[in-house]
Amino acid sequence: MPLFSNKFSPKRIPARKFDSNIVNRELGPEFATRELGLEIPSIKLNLSKQEIAFDDGNWVAEASNSSGKDSAKIRKLVKTLEEENNLLKLKFEILLDMLTQTTAESQLQLKEIEQLKQQIKGTNRAKA
Repeated sequence: MPLFSNKFSPKRIPARKFDSNIVNRELGPEFATRELGLEIPSIKLNLSKQEIAFDDGNWVAEASNSSGKDSAKIRKLVKTLEEENNLLKLKFEILLDMLTQTTAESQLQLKEIEQLKQQIKGTNRAKA
């Protein structure tokens, strides 16, 4: 028996555990909205003059007049930039092919020059 214990302090009662899964399983969110009148509005977010809403697990851009014009301009710009990018890729490939061909030709010419030098040295030794 402890010396300084308080015999008259009541014991703490543990908190009751409430199983919310039963309510969710049996009633569901449809029941809550129908019976209890709980309407949860969709989540909306405004970012630089454009409104985005969260719908069925996805973010969807809300259409407005100004953003529609802006998006059309952006799409047109993206299309022209993609075309320009494709053209630049094509030009790069052509230049790379030209460089490869020129390098191969110069290597062949260097080999021919070395062979001619060897022939000249061989003929000079034969004459001497």
